[in-house]
Amino acid sequence: IAFTGNPIRPAVLEAAKTPYAVPTDELNLLVFGGSQGAHVMAEIVPPAIALASPETRAKLRVVQQARAEDLQEVKATYSKLGVEAECAPFFTDLPARLAAAHLIISRSGASTVAELSAIGRPAIMVPLPHALDQDQFANAGLLAEAGGGIRLVQRDFTPERLASELEALAADPPRLEKMAAAAKSAGTLDAAERLADLVLQAAGL
Repeated sequence: IAFTGNPIRPAVLEAAKTPYAVPTDELNLLVFGGSQGAHVMAEIVPPAIALASPETRAKLRVVQQARAEDLQEVKATYSKLGVEAECAPFFTDLPARLAAAHLIISRSGASTVAELSAIGRPAIMVPLPHALDQDQFANAGLLAEAGGGIRLVQRDFTPERLASELEALAADPPRLEKMAAAAKSAGTLDAAERLADLVLQAAGL
């Protein structure tokens, strides 16, 4: 068995050049879930932010992926809370948005965790709960064990728990900086090259 890491897109490699900017007056929060995760993000994240303190809410700048059927309600909640938010069903420039984020809330698919660690951004990860082999649970565990993220199983992903995690992280920029560095240390930027080399070796070329 040879470890290569998960090959990542050129746009992610470019985003990985952006160093982590420790938050000061603003906290850029990126929320996405993929096709099977965006609905739970719409259900939990806006109510969690509603439970946060006014001081924390004032810092937040939210970018959130939301399904078309959830979009208006998510936008309306943030508007009512006075939280600056950009919401859309899909973002074509997700690697750049990852690089601009101070904190990410996401699922933990293989590509997502590979990109979080390549770019080096702290994350609260909510594994897809119904996978037969619990691959997303294992993926999130690797980043959590490295110190680069927090793994929350979906039954614990409640507005109250998320609000508590957000409060603690927003109040502790040095912790976010350490998490970003830890996530980066777990990344593999040359996975595609490693894989290509193995193919050439196996072919005797």
